[in-house]
Amino acid sequence: MTTESTAAEPAVTAGVKSSRTLARQRRRASAARFWRQYRTHRAGVLGLAALVLFALIALTAPLTVGSDVQSVTDAPGRPMESPSAQFLLGTDQFGRNLLGLVVWGARVSLLVGLLAAVLSVAIGAVIGITAGHFRGWYATVLMRITDWFLVMPTLVLAIALATVMTRSIGTIILAIGVTTWPTTARLVRAQTLAVESRPYIERAKALGGGHWHIMSRHVLPNVMPLVLAQTTLIISSAILAEATLAFLGLGDPTIVSWGGLLQDAREAGAVSAGKWWYLVPPGIAIAVVALAFTLCGRAVESVLNPKLGATR
Repeated sequence: MTTESTAAEPAVTAGVKSSRTLARQRRRASAARFWRQYRTHRAGVLGLAALVLFALIALTAPLTVGSDVQSVTDAPGRPMESPSAQFLLGTDQFGRNLLGLVVWGARVSLLVGLLAAVLSVAIGAVIGITAGHFRGWYATVLMRITDWFLVMPTLVLAIALATVMTRSIGTIILAIGVTTWPTTARLVRAQTLAVESRPYIERAKALGGGHWHIMSRHVLPNVMPLVLAQTTLIISSAILAEATLAFLGLGDPTIVSWGGLLQDAREAGAVSAGKWWYLVPPGIAIAVVALAFTLCGRAVESVLNPKLGATR
């Protein structure tokens, strides 16, 4: 008996390794197939190229412009100088290099947008999956709360949260994340209901699969493509929301972001003084990044759900 068990162990180990290898091969094939379909969408590829460029700019900011670009006391120029050979985008109200500030602000704006979108989608996915799985009074209560958040203006709720909490990056992320999840929750719940109506879910339940097993092993993998597409679409909204909150003076005044630069320009009277170089660069950066994420999101959504028939 002992000999047979010993002989069976290598076979079991080989079977496990073989299944893992097969799973890795399937994932690689799936990723390759996704990329082949994605690159046929010219707008999506253009958006991805723009995002890669902005990501490189943000990651290399400490090397290209340095953290001292934020210093007010060591500003290299005079206040609100027009663009020149020395300062390609001019200077701000303190004499700081505006090009360096825009480059450095990309770090904060992209970080806040990404983390806020992840928080929003995580909340929406959890609520959507659980509401679609358990149903009954639990789903009714969650959906009524979701409806309340849907009808309430998102910006007003975010402003209220940002006002009562401390002014920091974490507050902005939390304010955006907890006010933008209802749409994701609705979409994920609808997908969860569709998944749980399939026969293999009934078989899993008949074989003794519990709630956690059903939701984590069967429902979640099927809703992940929807969650991924929704994340890329929400990031652009989160970046715009961060810029809006910072423009309203609810951001952290100690950090540089694109929305904060617009707020500084407004306080310095750049609009009435015609100092366009103070307003245009951060505004264009916000618009381009938001558009790039939207293009990528639409392309991902079209690849994962071809029935949408998005244009290429």
